Amino acid sequence: QVQLVESGGGLVQAGGSLRLSCAASGNIFKINAMGWYRQAPGKQRELVARITSEGRTNYSDSVKGRLTISRVNVKNMVYLQMDNLKPEDTAVYYCNADLVTFARPIAVSYWGQGTQVTVSS
Repeated sequence: QVQLVESGGGLVQAGGSLRLSCAASGNIFKINAMGWYRQAPGKQRELVARITSEGRTNYSDSVKGRLTISRVNVKNMVYLQMDNLKPEDTAVYYCNADLVTFARPIAVSYWGQGTQVTVSS
């Protein structure tokens, strides 16, 4: 019923930029928050950035000043502008949404399939 579709990943050189996009669609009543998480091989999935419907943001310390999350609520979209990328940023990036559907008044976390970001040194 709910689908998150990511785009914008790719391979870039260190210092380069990418912009990730995620669109949520389906039987959505309310999105409480959307965010980006990443997972590198052999590591746990970790928070990159998160934004609430009201615009409050939360960033990992490792990306502050380089990555910026934004959203367009009316389109159920969230973006991650990634600047000055480092090899350490290489990971699969997953879009996440905490939302409530019309079918059930319970907040549930949904995930996209992920998009690969590779930063070469």
